[in-house]
Amino acid sequence: MRARDAARLSAIRLLLAALKQREVDERIELSDADVVSVIDKMIKQRRESIAQFEKAARKDLVEAEKFELEVLSAYLPQQMSEAEIGQAVTAAVAQSGASGMKDMGKVMAVLKSRLAGRADMSQVSNLVKSRLSG
Repeated sequence: MRARDAARLSAIRLLLAALKQREVDERIELSDADVVSVIDKMIKQRRESIAQFEKAARKDLVEAEKFELEVLSAYLPQQMSEAEIGQAVTAAVAQSGASGMKDMGKVMAVLKSRLAGRADMSQVSNLVKSRLSG
């Protein structure tokens, strides 16, 4: 507020409103994991919006969404490297005893709790698919 950074303040207010809305809707106090899931959801929404705005050639809106994405990403835990994600996928496949694509749900269930907020779950999903199909 004091820096008079209106765009950043707006993005933070959106985040706070989303957190408060979830607390009110579910009548609970959010845990750290719940906060991370809300931020993840908001980031996913921004990525989808960016894709749609790029298709519509709305560069102004793309820039605004990218800025909000950067602000929201700052509130997530340190992101894992691709090598760390690969190791986690390998361990989850071994732990769940997955043998093919039919077991993908088991593997993703194990990974979701371990990687929440620390990795892009669509990237993890693609990696699991490639490991189970190949």
